[in-house]
Amino acid sequence: MASHPRIAMVAGEASGDLLAGLLLDGLQARWPELQAKGIGGPQMARRGFECLWPSEKLAVHGYSMEVLRRLRELLGIRKQLRERLLRERPGVFIGVDAPDFNLGLEADLRAAGIKTVHFVCPSIWAWRAERVEKIRRSADHVLCIFPFEPELLAKHGIAATYVGHPLANVIPRVPDRAGARAALGFAPEDEVLAILPGSRSAEVQYIAPPFFSAAALIHQARPATKFIVPAVPLLQARIEELVRSAGLEGAVRVVTGQSHTVLAACDATLIASGTATLEAALFKRPMVIGYHMHPLSWWLMRRKQLQPWVGLPNILCGEFVVPELIQDAATPEALCAATLQWLQAREQQPEKIQALEQRFDALHESLQRNTSQLAAHAIEKVLAA
Repeated sequence: MASHPRIAMVAGEASGDLLAGLLLDGLQARWPELQAKGIGGPQMARRGFECLWPSEKLAVHGYSMEVLRRLRELLGIRKQLRERLLRERPGVFIGVDAPDFNLGLEADLRAAGIKTVHFVCPSIWAWRAERVEKIRRSADHVLCIFPFEPELLAKHGIAATYVGHPLANVIPRVPDRAGARAALGFAPEDEVLAILPGSRSAEVQYIAPPFFSAAALIHQARPATKFIVPAVPLLQARIEELVRSAGLEGAVRVVTGQSHTVLAACDATLIASGTATLEAALFKRPMVIGYHMHPLSWWLMRRKQLQPWVGLPNILCGEFVVPELIQDAATPEALCAATLQWLQAREQQPEKIQALEQRFDALHESLQRNTSQLAAHAIEKVLAA
């Protein structure tokens, strides 16, 4: 085996970039001279990854209207990358999340004799169970971030390793709330609500307006509440415009990035369904999960949904530990009412907050593994096979 294997990777959007960056840490510890290229973001680039395209190119919302609008561009990128990798023949291709883009690419590369690893098992246990056949064709090995997934994949003849969730090691079991508040300029006694309307353009389009309308109602009910929004740089101007449209200029602070600092500092969060909800759970924060998408995307997704929950904290806990308001239920009034319950509970029902924090701490413990090392070890075995 080469002392410094050549690895190709594709990570889509901010969450995939974060996971891939942590994976690169483990691979570079094992192979300091590792060469890696493909599609990635700033976290990967910081570790010497050669980005042929930026990961934002793959950040699409739902799987119907927006994907259809951008299908030619996405297929063009995949075709160019596939042709390049078939010429260069890396030791292994690692697809990080982005299953709609990566599984098809992995299947083509694997058919041509290139070893493939998929990092983050597609949520076949939640919806789109038919994807399991695609995974079997596409991946030599799957790196799983949730403990129940390898057994599920084994039933379908797919090799997999549980590597823990990388975020469980990045986020401390006891967050530094005081330090985060000081860093953001909040006083220890301030009531702080974090608003996270998503990291994709279409999420901001569909989710931010009802979130900010809800914030306006909360502001009326509790004028002392401080609001803060961590925005991905590309969407910050759009988010600031939506804040102004909601009449919240001066009441809502928009900061660039810093989502972990914001989650550590807040008392509760109004948050879009996605990886960020798991981050909020690892920070032990009460949350209201909201989501809204194009009606056709929602209709298609609902038909394939296998569980009653959409948010990761509820899926992993197996019950509604935090409220979910999805699609038509995500009205400003409903989002406001659910969020006010958490804010009021801090004063009136501290035991409710404490019980949630204990539940999230147990979840944190179950997800904590040496992810970088376990993933690198699994990839080494694929390379050696």
